[in-house]
Parts: sequence; structure tokens; C-alpha cells
Amino acid sequence: MDAYIESIGQFIQANQAWAGPITFLLTFGESLIIVGLFIPATALMLLTGGLIGAGTLSPWNVLAWGIAGAILGDAVSYGLGRWMGPGLLRRWPFTTQRTAVARARLFFYRYGFASVLIGRFLGPIRSTIPTVAGIMSMNHLRFQTANVLSAIAWLPLMLAPGFLTARSVGAMKGSEHIGLVVGTAASVLIGVWLLVAFMRKRRQPDGGRPQRRH
Repeated sequence: MDAYIESIGQFIQANQAWAGPITFLLTFGESLIIVGLFIPATALMLLTGGLIGAGTLSPWNVLAWGIAGAILGDAVSYGLGRWMGPGLLRRWPFTTQRTAVARARLFFYRYGFASVLIGRFLGPIRSTIPTVAGIMSMNHLRFQTANVLSAIAWLPLMLAPGFLTARSVGAMKGSEHIGLVVGTAASVLIGVWLLVAFMRKRRQPDGGRPQRRH
């Protein structure tokens, strides 16, 4: 796997014009149900962020393609769930991922809109939540709103560690990419706010009312 990641990194460095389309394919595949479990997008995004931080790649090209791929991947997974319904989960290969599917269904049942918004940041259920939302007939507009907002916040956060690491060792000069830094900081704040809100809601189920014991 390390050799595979290194090969892609070398290809991107040698063929910078392909950085955007490759990022699109990575984020698209990583957002697809089942397929996303087998794509090492996190490691590749760290590598890509480092290349951006070193000034090798343009951040805007990578961000535009990557966000588009993430949005489309979730939209396809959602559409698959709407089209095939609950019976989809009784088909192979979904029957081999019962634990991940069960977690995603419980998470969606409990948090609805917020589950789609936050689910992209949670590795084990990231690629499953959109399909579950489709199976549960979540309103299309609400799903796409959460899909787009989460993609816009998610990709900069994925790129940020590699980007900031490259910056910290002086690989990037000047302030030509200050917009990415600002965008990353804003995304971090949004992510923190979402996680805090999620944890507060989790500590106070049913609006803070004590749960009855059976």
C-alpha cells in the first residue's frame, strides 16, 4: 500500500495538470458505499497537502476537483439507496459489512441531517451514511445541503496537516496561498463547532429530558 501511495505521489509531482482529476477520483471513490472502505484517501490527501504546502501544486485546482468528487460520490451513494431501498442492504457485498451498516443506520436514525453533515468526518461510517440516508428517504434538498457543506469543510481539513507541515519547515515561500490558510482555519472552526454540538446533543438525549428505564 505504501508503494502504491508513493507511486501516485510521484505521478502527481511529475504531472501536475492531473492533480485535480486524480483528487476527484480519490474523493469520489472514497465517498462511495463499500468502495470507500478500500481507498487510502487520507494518506493521499496528506501527501497532496504537502505538495500544496511546498508550492508544487495549486490549491485551488485540487480543492475544486476534490470537493466536486466528494459531493458527487455522496450523491451517487444516496441515489443508490433511494433507488434500491432497504433490500440493498441484504445484497452482497453489503451483507459483509453488517457492523458498519448497523452503526450508520443507528447514527442516521438518531441525528438525521446532522449525521450527514458530520458523518463525512467519521471514518468507519463515512461512505455508508449517504446510502442509509437514501434508504431512509431523507429529503433530497436537505441531503444535498448537508452533502455540499460537509464536503467544503472536509477537504481542506484533509489537506491541512500535510500543508501546514510543509509550511512549517519553510518549504513554501511568500503569501500567495494565504486564502487556503484562511479557508483551512475556517473549516477547522466549523469542524470543531460541529463536533462540540454533536457531543452536547449526545450527552443530552431527547432534548435533555431524562430517559425512562424499562
